[in-house]
Amino acid sequence: MPRHSFIQMTKLHNVMGRIDYITSTVKQENLYAIYATQPLRSFWKDLAKCNREEFAKSGTIGKYIEARELIIALPEGLYHYEHDYLIKHFATDFKKKYGVDCYAALHHNKRKTNFHIHLIFAERTKLEKPVVKVASRNMFYDERGKHVRTKKEILDASGDIRNGCKIIRKGEVYEKKEFSIKVDRFKKDSFLDEAKVFFTNEINQLVLHEEDKLKVFDKNSPYFATKKIGKNNPMEEQIKADNEVRQEWNRTVDRAIVSGVSEEDISRIKKNEITEKVRYSIDLYGDRTDLLASIIKLAIAVLELLINRIMLAAVGVAEKMLDIVPEESRNIEAKTYPTMPTMSPLAKKYLSLQNIYDELQKQNEAIFAQEHKRSEQEIELSECNGAFKARKRGGLQNQIYELNKLIDNMKRYLSSIVQRHGYDNVRDFYSTYYAAKGEYADYVKDVEEWNVNHVKKNENIPTEENRTDRYQIGEERNFMRDKDKEYLIKKR
Repeated sequence: MPRHSFIQMTKLHNVMGRIDYITSTVKQENLYAIYATQPLRSFWKDLAKCNREEFAKSGTIGKYIEARELIIALPEGLYHYEHDYLIKHFATDFKKKYGVDCYAALHHNKRKTNFHIHLIFAERTKLEKPVVKVASRNMFYDERGKHVRTKKEILDASGDIRNGCKIIRKGEVYEKKEFSIKVDRFKKDSFLDEAKVFFTNEINQLVLHEEDKLKVFDKNSPYFATKKIGKNNPMEEQIKADNEVRQEWNRTVDRAIVSGVSEEDISRIKKNEITEKVRYSIDLYGDRTDLLASIIKLAIAVLELLINRIMLAAVGVAEKMLDIVPEESRNIEAKTYPTMPTMSPLAKKYLSLQNIYDELQKQNEAIFAQEHKRSEQEIELSECNGAFKARKRGGLQNQIYELNKLIDNMKRYLSSIVQRHGYDNVRDFYSTYYAAKGEYADYVKDVEEWNVNHVKKNENIPTEENRTDRYQIGEERNFMRDKDKEYLIKKR
């Protein structure tokens, strides 16, 4: 199963202190390499000063940002590269892509379980020639550094210049700009998503084995990403509980897709029942992460209701029109093949993918059967009133409790079916499955046409070889028809 890439961005209020920290052999037990596209400390000091001054002039409430930092998790397989080459590769490619200087360090954590890069980057570029402004008249500044019009505005009651105020005489330099304005790109929320794609591609170009390649989590998918828990995180228990309810939602999404719920319906429920309600909750109560679990659980209940409605409808269907064109109504335009068509690599996977698909359907039907049994017991429990039925109520409650545990484990197993075969989730598997099914159907059709155009025209008496060809394609065609018949029978 492919790992998702992990990249985190933070705002730095003390860039020099942070550079000292990530490059210190005393503070970093496993520091392997350092590389800077601009190694001069004066550059970073001047950058910090520029950002502080510009922030003060803007009058914005809050705290200035001197630079930003990306923390990029790397696969352990990259550890075997030359460390100096590795850090230089990522730093220079970042500058080439975004046009700003950066300071990077390659680390392992203390237990050597987290191989990663710290990449500090500037939001401004150094100007080739500083822009110098000279005062054409005397200029007056108050204690806040704000320009005022007259000298009177900076004098105290006795006519002296107040502490902190200053005068810049005519002909003196009052402003010197060495850096450009901040790049707006880095302020946007979309930048981190863009950086994740960029660095994931960079990493995947270096990994030696296909299974080590990383994948960017699709934020628009119906699934939720789980959060990474750092060391000594005071919110560890809260994050674990949050991750568990996110995984419960993801398992419910897997089952919904197997049951035939469309991705549009799942995404609609996710948006209406989770995204919108979380936004409303933040407006009402503030950023309370403890409310997220209850919101997601309510959304899971809504999605499960939709699953049950579809499953109940499927049970009552006596016959379902298949989304295939009947054999006799196909209007096939004759093609000419010099040799017998061969299966594409994806079409060859179809039969094995069909077995996984069948296992998913079987497991989903088993879950539905247990849920139906639980519903009957819950109804029986609701009708079990009176003092003399206490023992029966207790027995029913225990049975329902055990069924809840069984159903939860069955749902976990359903998601694990595709994960055992290397798929991240059911959505990824279904995407491959339907693509393979389409290519396999095309192969069957092409072989039929090839038989019509080449075999029958050139044979009076079939040979053993072409009898085998016809037998093979007949078996393949019958396999697909049998699968469609099985689907109809199951839904009756």
